[in-house]
Amino acid sequence: MIQNLNQELMIMDTYDVEPNYAELGRKYQMDYRTVKKYHKGYSGKSTKRRSTSILDNHYDDIKLKLELPGAKVKSTYHFFKKKYDNIGKYGNFLRFVNKHDLKPKKTNIKCHPRFETPLGKQLQFDWKEDVKITNKKGVTFKFNVFTAVLCTSRLHIFIYSKFRTREDVERSLLKVFEYICGVPEEVLTDSMTSIVNSHNKRFVSEFIQFCKDMGCIPKKCKIKSPETKGKDESSNRFINWLVPYNNEFETEEELINILSEITRDVNQEINDTTGVAPIMLYQKEKEYLKPLPNKRVRDSYLNDSKQILIEEDFLVYYRGSRYSVPPKFINKKITYKEIDNKLHLYYNNNLIIIHEIKKQKINYDPSHYIEGLKETMPYKSDDDIEKIALENLKLFDYIGSNEKGEKINNDKQI
Repeated sequence: MIQNLNQELMIMDTYDVEPNYAELGRKYQMDYRTVKKYHKGYSGKSTKRRSTSILDNHYDDIKLKLELPGAKVKSTYHFFKKKYDNIGKYGNFLRFVNKHDLKPKKTNIKCHPRFETPLGKQLQFDWKEDVKITNKKGVTFKFNVFTAVLCTSRLHIFIYSKFRTREDVERSLLKVFEYICGVPEEVLTDSMTSIVNSHNKRFVSEFIQFCKDMGCIPKKCKIKSPETKGKDESSNRFINWLVPYNNEFETEEELINILSEITRDVNQEINDTTGVAPIMLYQKEKEYLKPLPNKRVRDSYLNDSKQILIEEDFLVYYRGSRYSVPPKFINKKITYKEIDNKLHLYYNNNLIIIHEIKKQKINYDPSHYIEGLKETMPYKSDDDIEKIALENLKLFDYIGSNEKGEKINNDKQI
């Protein structure tokens, strides 16, 4: 049809006949303006698609990021989306990756049946251990990521942590509870050594007490069956969103902020199973969570522990006063922290003693003091040592109570 039109227009030009564009348009079933365009040299739309795209400009960078160990297409896309405003949609990015065969090779994946839990029922948690990432100056940061997921909504929370002690677990869980504005009925994890006794495979008493204070029940997944907490196991693929940030940040604070941004972005992604973003389904699930414990209880677990080397007097200095531990801890490092106006002293995560915090300068536990005197006075009988200990302890009490002249008035003695 176009060929016939062009031939007729050529004949008209040869005999110097002015074309009637409207009549030709009706004849060839097209707009008269289109006929006019053909008369002026229009040859039709190109059959070739544009071969280049904006992503071609970033080919080398995209290839480099996807070659990093643990790299994923979606995490790489999110990285470039933040870096460049005109990167386009994920579908276009995925087509570009597939076209150039840049997609990372898949690893073997074992299948397992899915299971669901009621709203507000369960939160799964674990550690992503020994994560390493290098900043712009070539300094490698080694840290751990506490991962947690609220099971029904699939809301993920990632928390930066230098260590993986029981206190770190408790502190991270509390931060999760505060993030989701409530407490689930139960928390599920594997047999992590910091909170599970290696001999009887039961949760340690301190962690059980923590869960009681929070109002949740601690549970362990079946041995060698990580799929029983598969929703949190899936968090590992989101931690890979950190991979593209290698050599892209400077400080630890910036790294922590990146992890917070990943938490936000992950929860805005449509979940393949639920079909909605976790942050949307969470709005419903949070109605089924238990209320947070009062602030006093929460603050007691958020207080950072500190370490001190015990010297010869086996006393710990805290807020202007000194508190005792047994003499066997001399030259050892113990951990201490304040909880509810009481000083808790630990050694290797085991509680040694709890002292009431007092204004009195010297605060020996009688058993500690007697034990210390026995080592320094082996020639004394137990009765003599106990008598000496009681007299000295009374003197400590007396000196402490008269520190401000409550009983002694030096002016009257002059």
